[in-house]
Amino acid sequence: MSNFLFLDPAAVASEESRPAPDRNVSGDPVHRTWNVEERDGLYAGVWESTPGEWRVEYTEWEYCEILAGVSVLTEDGGEARRVGPGDAFLLRPGFRGTWRVEETTRKRYVIRL
Repeated sequence: MSNFLFLDPAAVASEESRPAPDRNVSGDPVHRTWNVEERDGLYAGVWESTPGEWRVEYTEWEYCEILAGVSVLTEDGGEARRVGPGDAFLLRPGFRGTWRVEETTRKRYVIRL
C-alpha cells in the first residue's frame, strides 16, 4: 500500500444520501459522497449536492474546497457566506446553522473527528 493517494472520486464508489427529514429546510437535496480515505478519525474525498437547504451541526473539524457550484452557509446568529469555485474554508466543531445549495455544488473535503 502506497502512502501517496490522489483524491480521485473515480477510484471509489459513491454513496448517496439526503438530509434527515427533521433537518431539511427546503427542496429535496441529494448528496453524493466519494470517501477516498477513511482512517483513524480522518476522512477525505469529494462531496456533491443538488440544490436545497438543510440545518447542519458540526462536531468535527472540516476543511472544504469548492470545485463547482454555489452554496450559502449561514451560522446561527451570523452572516450568510456565499462560496463558489476556488473558495476554501474551515468549519470548526460547534458550527451550527444552514447549508443552502443554490447551484449543484461539489467540494473536496478533509474531516477530522
